[in-house]
Amino acid sequence: MEEVKERKPISVAEVREILGKIDAEEMDQIQRWTLDYATKFSSIDGKEARKARQRLVKECELTDEEAVEIVNICPMTLAELRAFTFGWKKLIMPKTLENVLKIVKEHA
Repeated sequence: MEEVKERKPISVAEVREILGKIDAEEMDQIQRWTLDYATKFSSIDGKEARKARQRLVKECELTDEEAVEIVNICPMTLAELRAFTFGWKKLIMPKTLENVLKIVKEHA
């Protein structure tokens, strides 16, 4: 078994990108299921997801985990975004929410 060198949250699109580089014959069953899920449920490509995540962390002062959640969901309205950020139990200013939506729409 390989040693875990680093743990960091990544989006479903990034998972699809990583697993897409592996030959299907070399994958175990969990990897195949994960690739199938990531293919069905990621709406943007890995490169755009990575850019969006980095911008959300830098420009909107979100944590990596919060940025990944936003990138995975790709909310397109303020109501959708508020539904997810409400669960974070922290105050996010309306200007920041608007900036989050702008970033998501640019990368989606």
